[in-house]
Amino acid sequence: MANYRKLGRKSDVRNAMLRSQATALLAKGKIITTEARAKELRKYVEPLIALAVREKDNFETVTVTAKVPKKDANGKRVKEERDGKKVVVFDEVQKEIKKDKPSRLHARSMINAKLYDVTEVDAKRKKARKKVDLAAKLFDEYGPKYAERHGGYTRIVKIGQRKGDAAMEVLMELV
Repeated sequence: MANYRKLGRKSDVRNAMLRSQATALLAKGKIITTEARAKELRKYVEPLIALAVREKDNFETVTVTAKVPKKDANGKRVKEERDGKKVVVFDEVQKEIKKDKPSRLHARSMINAKLYDVTEVDAKRKKARKKVDLAAKLFDEYGPKYAERHGGYTRIVKIGQRKGDAAMEVLMELV
């Protein structure tokens, strides 16, 4: 007897489906799917959240100096002429960044291996795309949220039967 549901698919297709649904669940917070898929997805997502909870505070804050281009009142870069060429003028700025410790870095790579890349499209400007870092979202948002909770990060709520094939549809959401 298998320890997982095969969901009527070959292993590579099943794994891609679970990866896709896990990405959607963590990015949006809730999805609608069938009951069998949701129960299988729970086994896929909850260890990722538990990993994020465990590694949420495992970083150090480092101050670095960065070169930032100087801008004028209109927001355009300031250029000055040197040796007959126009060169952008830079200012040095102190910035605080989070530097992952080795175990958190490993956890980040494990999370990124289990999830797809996500890009958000701005509704007003169709060409404006922004890449979403789901690992950072797990560490910064879901880690502190579920710090006091020991498992059970997802909830499955039955909606009813689907019209086409009478499969039980459920709403799967993060608690």
